[in-house]
Amino acid sequence: MTAAKVATAGEHPKTSGYSTPGEGASTAISVVTMVAIFALWWVLPTPETVFERLWESARGQLTDAPLATHFGWSMFRVFTAFFLACLTAIPIGIAMGVSRIARGIFDPPIEFYRPLPPLAYLPLIIIWFGIDELSKVLLIYLACFAPLAMSARSGVRSVSQEQIHAAYSMGASKWQVIWHVVIPAAMPEILTAMRISIGFGWTTLVAAEMVAATHGLGQMVLNASNFLRTDIVIMGIVVIGAVAYLFDLLMRYVERLVVPWKGKA
Repeated sequence: MTAAKVATAGEHPKTSGYSTPGEGASTAISVVTMVAIFALWWVLPTPETVFERLWESARGQLTDAPLATHFGWSMFRVFTAFFLACLTAIPIGIAMGVSRIARGIFDPPIEFYRPLPPLAYLPLIIIWFGIDELSKVLLIYLACFAPLAMSARSGVRSVSQEQIHAAYSMGASKWQVIWHVVIPAAMPEILTAMRISIGFGWTTLVAAEMVAATHGLGQMVLNASNFLRTDIVIMGIVVIGAVAYLFDLLMRYVERLVVPWKGKA
């Protein structure tokens, strides 16, 4: 049957045998990957040993405080810093995207400190803010702030001019355009940045809890490393990684609810 006959019959000939890049389920591949990682775990302290330490820590028999205490302090530090970063970085990033004045004010300092590792400015934070909780939260806050601000700015700049002109042509004010056009269009990048920034927050946790912390998962890992307790170190890493992964799954679910159109345009 010729292409003309196919078109006449109302059928659409397949133009390519290739699917969209990245399309398709990856659950089976992820399961195989996790099985492989679990198998490699046996060259370290065995999972059985690590789970025994986890149970002992949960009962308060392993360290100076139960695991719940360490976990609670770390959650408080990370999510307080992350919440404050979202409250400040996202509006600043949006302002940088819509205003050259805001871009001129905030872009240089953010771009200057963004590539710096947290340990580089940790001594300065200690000198200025002491060794209380403020310095720990501030260090994590700075790690979360830059990716949120830059992604919010990038999301705003990616909004199509056609959408903006269409809103103006219908009589919308500047603030209505920002609220109803710019921010919804930037939300996919902002939500992705939230996932990335909370990851930065967890990776900075150990550095933050180096500052005279008595409790926290990072402090527990550092203290165990001083005594060469590899099993406790791995236990702490597993707990930190599991919490970060669960939050990432939560953010993916929120992303599907808030921006269901992402990747479908």
